[in-house]
Amino acid sequence: MTINEMQAEIIRLKKEKGICILAHAYQSHDIWEIADYIGDSFGLSQKAASAKENTVIMCGVRFMAETVKILSPQKRVILSNSVAGCPMAEQIDAAQLRALKKEYPGYKTVAYINTTAELKTECDVCVTSSSAVKIIKAIDTDKILFIPDCNLGNWVKQQVPEKNFKFIAGGCPTHLRMTVTDVENARREHPNAALLVHPECKPEVTALADFVGSTTEIMSFAKKDDKHSKFIIGTENSIVQHLQLEAPNKRFFPLSKLCVCLNMKATTLGDVLECVTGVGGEVINLEEGQRIKAKHCIDEMLRLG
Repeated sequence: MTINEMQAEIIRLKKEKGICILAHAYQSHDIWEIADYIGDSFGLSQKAASAKENTVIMCGVRFMAETVKILSPQKRVILSNSVAGCPMAEQIDAAQLRALKKEYPGYKTVAYINTTAELKTECDVCVTSSSAVKIIKAIDTDKILFIPDCNLGNWVKQQVPEKNFKFIAGGCPTHLRMTVTDVENARREHPNAALLVHPECKPEVTALADFVGSTTEIMSFAKKDDKHSKFIIGTENSIVQHLQLEAPNKRFFPLSKLCVCLNMKATTLGDVLECVTGVGGEVINLEEGQRIKAKHCIDEMLRLG
């Protein structure tokens, strides 16, 4: 089958069977084209909760499919490729977090959305990269234990200096590949381009950026900005392609050719086709007690802003 034929069959079957397809922004464009919703992980889980379909396919990584299930327990949630995990989400487990909480009594435990359902059961509040500053400002304590990404945590700390933060040595392996040398080289090659980076990057990289924000915020900024026609993109390299297609009158360049998430790239159009035909993917199930505990920190995030 050609790509177009596969896409046509996926679209036919999802309509016939009542399936909603979610695609994270880091997926390839051929998957974007057959998705019902595209975006960041938490935004996708909210879209899934409001969708009329009873079956949801997550083209992303495991923690994202778990978040969909947390918010939509009545729906059948399928992870399109069972090996698609997130190294950052798996850097610590619940037992290790319980030990950390004992080490820092009186601290509110704040979990980045990029964490497993199991880890969320031990946390007070959840945040996304776009909501972290607002949520932490609203928390009724000045003691914050932030997990797992110390780079995002450090960026938030700069915006909220009045609070006391404790971090673990965690982070996104993909975003950690980008360096100051990459910035220097990219600036030299594209001197008039604006540098847009994700807060999961190292502090010394975000310090050099013209704009720091979530993937969705980076894309929105690049499309709306009328001061620049060229942009260096400091997040997963698929965004360079997506932006070039969505804003053909502008030019986009990767900050580093190494900024590729292999877990996101594990999902293929063939995987999605197998999911809609009923022979592929992994159904995500959560024990109800765990789901309710994990949902508490998400509910707190929504309550705080």
